[in-house]
Amino acid sequence: MERREFEVLEEGTLAPYAMRSRDSRGRVHAEPEHRFRLAFQRDRDRIIHSTAFRRLEYKTQVFVNHEGDYYRTRLTHTMEAAQITRTMARALRLNEDLAEAVALAHDLGHTPFGHAGERVLHQLMAEHGGFEHNRQSLRIVDVLERRYPDFAGLNLSWEVREGIAKHSPPYDRPLAQAFDPGRAPCLEAQIVDCADEIAYNTHDIDDGLKSGLLAPEQLHGVTLWRETFERITAQYPRAGDRIWRYQVQRDLIDRFVTDCIETVAARIARLQIGCVEDVRATATPIAGFSPATEAYRLELKAFLMDNLYRHFRVVRMTVKAQKVMSDLFQAFMAEPAQLPPHIAARCDAGESRARVVADYIAGMTDRFALDEHRKLFDPAART
Repeated sequence: MERREFEVLEEGTLAPYAMRSRDSRGRVHAEPEHRFRLAFQRDRDRIIHSTAFRRLEYKTQVFVNHEGDYYRTRLTHTMEAAQITRTMARALRLNEDLAEAVALAHDLGHTPFGHAGERVLHQLMAEHGGFEHNRQSLRIVDVLERRYPDFAGLNLSWEVREGIAKHSPPYDRPLAQAFDPGRAPCLEAQIVDCADEIAYNTHDIDDGLKSGLLAPEQLHGVTLWRETFERITAQYPRAGDRIWRYQVQRDLIDRFVTDCIETVAARIARLQIGCVEDVRATATPIAGFSPATEAYRLELKAFLMDNLYRHFRVVRMTVKAQKVMSDLFQAFMAEPAQLPPHIAARCDAGESRARVVADYIAGMTDRFALDEHRKLFDPAART
């Protein structure tokens, strides 16, 4: 089958409120269509083959890479979020390629050391426009990736770029000004926000238990975990702790995903959503959870904040990360000649030194940032 046949297939299988590839607003730089691939499929493929996507393998989710080989990284989190996104998109008859592309790109702009790194880089950039990972994700796909002779960036379609800019509400923030500010993104982009939440709320429990930072008995104070655990252990009394924990996590993902699909379908019916424009015209996101499941989600999220993300071992690594990134930023700002020549050349070409330094540091993996810090501040380290 060729592209035009795939477009006809989309017309016959997608829901009326789904985004058709042929209806894309296009790319900043005009390109001929591909013979065999649809527009959003090409976007997905470009993201997967990008340098920024590969770097996610060694960027922190919760645990820094050297803490162990079995914890989630920013890449494995992205893959889990994309898998959940595809499940929901297929069930709702949305455009799977578009939804997956947004999911795969949503964390491209994350710094090393997770949200701790983002917070410190935002503080360091306070006088230079700040730093925010969604904005950096868009900057990566629009400017920083260099793979084509005729333009900078990946030249993604308007809808994928909008999905990055409007990863979560409100939809009138400064980043969204080039993408119909105040209007909701297509439903394919909205479900990525839900999939992201489902992925990290459930897999962070798994990593917390594996690391020993969370104890199983602590989780029995979380209503949804306790109810699910009791049901699983009653159903499989001889399975053992490892199987029980995996089955509980699996059940939680399924419960959140199912609830989201059913909630979105109910809202579409109630709001009489009949096309993409109806989706965009809604004042609040259509994608979300039922009130009961939302209460469970908030309880689980609060538990993780209090017991995992603020655990003293995580806080210690956070403080280390803040020092590493602060030292790197100050060193490069004081003497940009310490930057690699191709990076320093951007400063010589008139770009803001602070933004060039922020781009360089944000693109680092955890391991590379630690290595750069040793090279700059350890007199015995090779440069």
